[in-house]
Amino acid sequence: MSATLRPSPISATVDFDAQGVQHGFLKLPISIDTSAWGAVMIPITVVANGEGPTALLTGGNHGDEYEGITSLLKLASTLKPEEVRGRVIIVPMMNTPAAEAGKRTSPLDGGNLNRSFPGDPNGGVTSQIADYFTRVLVPMCDVALDLHSGGRTLDIVPFAAAHRLDDLAQESASLTGAVAFGAPYAMMMFELDATKLYDTAVESQGKTFVTTELGGGGTSTPQSLALTERGVRNFLIHYGLMAGEIEKPTEPMVYVDMPDASCYVQSEHSGLLELTVSLGEMVQQGDVLARIHDMSRTGAVPVEYRAQRDGVLIARRFPAKVGMGDTIAVVAEVVESLERESSLSAPKPARSSAPNPAESHSSAPKPAE
Repeated sequence: MSATLRPSPISATVDFDAQGVQHGFLKLPISIDTSAWGAVMIPITVVANGEGPTALLTGGNHGDEYEGITSLLKLASTLKPEEVRGRVIIVPMMNTPAAEAGKRTSPLDGGNLNRSFPGDPNGGVTSQIADYFTRVLVPMCDVALDLHSGGRTLDIVPFAAAHRLDDLAQESASLTGAVAFGAPYAMMMFELDATKLYDTAVESQGKTFVTTELGGGGTSTPQSLALTERGVRNFLIHYGLMAGEIEKPTEPMVYVDMPDASCYVQSEHSGLLELTVSLGEMVQQGDVLARIHDMSRTGAVPVEYRAQRDGVLIARRFPAKVGMGDTIAVVAEVVESLERESSLSAPKPARSSAPNPAESHSSAPKPAE
């Protein structure tokens, strides 16, 4: 971004350099019908103890994805300085206006935060939030974890993911963190358009980045919250911010790869969705994944949508009513390993002065049969 940009209009009520626990806000001035001289108040917690790496933990990038929001609200209330080696910055609701409205996007400007990076301090509310993360919070961190799930429109098998990167050491460092998270699936994820994602803003600064999808349907369950809380703790242990042993899944982890856009099945019709495959079910290329039924008349033959590759159904549309362009299914390939042959061993974060108590996760287990 240009060096001539003005400073962010957001101010923090916490001191990022102080030791101990602080609970406060990121304050963004707004002027709206209900509050002429108001502010968007984004809750933030900083827990710091001595020297070590900085982890930036975020949820609520989309406001209807509750596994990350709930888990990080709980962590912010319970994490103690003596449990931390370094600094943990927790933002449970990046897009607080969206989370308060229970929507994917902000009610203030319609902004989708995860399609607004790197942001603009002179833009709308959502763009200003993105700018603050890009220019203030991300540069502080060594490792970042962004917790997502399917929200109201998708249901997704629980996975943690990394991306293919030009820097193989950075890719490997992120991938080992995704494996250490300990979800049932570990993913090498392909994004349909990564240009304006938070993921890209973090990775472009050379930071280690892990993302997740941990359920969906605009709700959470005891199982999805337990998995998320365990994964966050595993993440902090793996990167040396907490002591302890990583808790592995009870079943062998499945490794899945999304090599290209053909993994996504998008509707070219409107109507009522009939899925013929369940989440986590294996499919072969050509198998019928779904049918869309015309709701405007009877007697019409439903349109069939088929898998473009062999693999496992990792995501599905959650509401039965479908419009043109909606993603109705995502199929990923099951693989033996996600490590590239030429990738390097994952380095420890630059600021870390404490040994990583977790065992190595650089070699991938075989997928479950």
